[in-house]
Amino acid sequence: MSTYQAVEKEFSPGDWPLQSGEVLRDARLRYLQIGQLNAARDNLIVLPTYYGGTHHGNLPLIGATGPLGPDRYCILIPNLLGNGQSTSPSNAHPSQRGPDFPAISLYDNVMLQHQLVEQCFEGATIALVAGWSMGGMQALQWACLFPDQVKRVASICATARCWPHNYVFLEGVKAALTCDAAWQFGRYLTPPTTGLEAFGRVYAGWAYSQAFFRKELYRELGFDSIEALLQYWEDDHLEQDANNLLSVLHTWQHGDISANAVWNSDFSAALRGIKAKCLIMPSSTDLYFTSEDAGYEAVQIPNAGYKPLESDWGHCAGAPGRNPADTRKILDALSELLAAA
Repeated sequence: MSTYQAVEKEFSPGDWPLQSGEVLRDARLRYLQIGQLNAARDNLIVLPTYYGGTHHGNLPLIGATGPLGPDRYCILIPNLLGNGQSTSPSNAHPSQRGPDFPAISLYDNVMLQHQLVEQCFEGATIALVAGWSMGGMQALQWACLFPDQVKRVASICATARCWPHNYVFLEGVKAALTCDAAWQFGRYLTPPTTGLEAFGRVYAGWAYSQAFFRKELYRELGFDSIEALLQYWEDDHLEQDANNLLSVLHTWQHGDISANAVWNSDFSAALRGIKAKCLIMPSSTDLYFTSEDAGYEAVQIPNAGYKPLESDWGHCAGAPGRNPADTRKILDALSELLAAA
């Protein structure tokens, strides 16, 4: 395999015990690998996926224009459970499909990813775990569960828990989807298209900032009106499975890096337990992973640098490749982080 070749793979550990006490039948973790592990096993980078995205969404972070080059690093992009690639309501064992899919936690995702690293990457030292949104939540979960294995963390437009206002925002988009009569409590015979469209429209208002719309920055994405942008968000969500969306949304809403037997819900202790050198980079205009919440957490992490991403793009400032200027700032910050001892 060429060092630069991206290869899609699947890790299948069989029945996987979940934090809830249930078992995920025939668990499968889909992932993308780019580059090779070195002899010292210390060049592994993990880029967990974000809500609504797959491994393809993280590709703009990789390559010659930034520090995450496969000539130097072995890059692993694991898909979230529930996102349609890894085991999800849409592709689970027949006994767990649709609304019968078990609840999945941040802890479940990271423990499965860790098992993948142990078995397929020789228990490598992790040079960096980085991610946007739910990817950043997973990065922080990695750091407090495996503090001696993870050397650096970059949490982009994310927090270590779902704070109350963030939770309420998610209740809104969930309600927009499940109000569709076709929803049928997840046992729909045809996709709840009206609900999916409403989900997309509501979400669009939260994903960007007030300034983004006031300054008509949607034109930089190729849309000539707000309606055109909203139509895009409708179409994007029509391509997704409703049960998948709600499964990962549940993981997000209940996200808390201390909610496990390791930290016993002592949130401050979990933050203090992170040994990795951390970059905490919220967007200055994020409406739900707010810079205030991220800053509150950053001061409790012993080796964290707090560097807000000054942008009018709201939460989407951190989306890989969405706004080239913001992505450039993220790549520059990652360069500094990787250069640090």
